[in-house]
Amino acid sequence: MNKHVQGVSLAAAYGLISGLILTCLFKWLESVTGEKIYTFLLNVDYIPVIGDISFPEWIEVVFHLIVSIVVTIGFYLMFQLRTTWKRQSLLICTGVSIVIGIALFPTTALSDHTPEITDGLSLLYWLLGHAVFGAVLGLFYRLGK
Repeated sequence: MNKHVQGVSLAAAYGLISGLILTCLFKWLESVTGEKIYTFLLNVDYIPVIGDISFPEWIEVVFHLIVSIVVTIGFYLMFQLRTTWKRQSLLICTGVSIVIGIALFPTTALSDHTPEITDGLSLLYWLLGHAVFGAVLGLFYRLGK
């Protein structure tokens, strides 16, 4: 297997593991706090056509994992272009993941099933979860070959 394909495959595995950690963390936090961050993570009802379909929970989790894998492959490609950035992968992945979380949070206003856009506690949990996602990715990249 060529080195690039192997790298992308490893990145996909990182995304799968990190995405599952985020999924489990949010499901647990929602069950403990009542804040609808797990519901928000899986929410697709604002996406045209797809939003009109009622998917089972496991399919919504698969959608989230696909996004996680795509994001992680994006990090892999970035680290291939800027190899010196790999040393700062923990900081870069955590920071970019928080920015992604900030960028996504306003979409909560597009659904009646997710937290209110003014819900500061949900936003805090949402950003902390994305920080965990990024930190796990950063550690994988920092420690991986």
